[in-house]
Amino acid sequence: MPEPSEEQWKAIAEDFWNIWNFPNCTGAVAGKLVNFEAPVNSGSVYFNYKKTFSVILLALVDANYNFIMIDVGSFGRSSDGGIFSHSTLGKRMENGSLNIPPDSCLPGTNIESFPLKTYLMRPYPGRQSSGNDFMTFFNNRLSGARLVSENAFGILAQKFRIFFKGLLSHLLKMLTTLFRQRVYCTIS
Repeated sequence: MPEPSEEQWKAIAEDFWNIWNFPNCTGAVAGKLVNFEAPVNSGSVYFNYKKTFSVILLALVDANYNFIMIDVGSFGRSSDGGIFSHSTLGKRMENGSLNIPPDSCLPGTNIESFPLKTYLMRPYPGRQSSGNDFMTFFNNRLSGARLVSENAFGILAQKFRIFFKGLLSHLLKMLTTLFRQRVYCTIS
């Protein structure tokens, strides 16, 4: 999967603004449990909260449902946040080595926002946003942009029906190898 250039990141952000009305967004991140037949003697590391064995497919998706970057193979029992922070994607975002454009003001303002991280947005907590129209509006827009990654997984599962069933260990190893070799994946 080729790594986007700074210009491609800007184009992705422009698409999120034009399609989803969400500014300065260079991708939507989500994780998907991929069920499989547990390897022999693997213990409970692959056992997840849904009581199945799985690995996590973590993906960064553009506004048009295309996978930009992926990380596959984390244990199914791990949380998306923990997987993200330990993934190559999370580490590279943290150290600023992904050619992501520099911070910019939100459209129509001269005031820079103060996100939790400069590269990662999350919604205002429910209690905090209750009764605040701006926070509710922001949470709704963020939710719409985040759904892009969730929908991309749905499209992936529809295209490759095998994601509805458990994968065999040898098939999972093959998929992991393909994804780690950065095989470009566009779903249309």
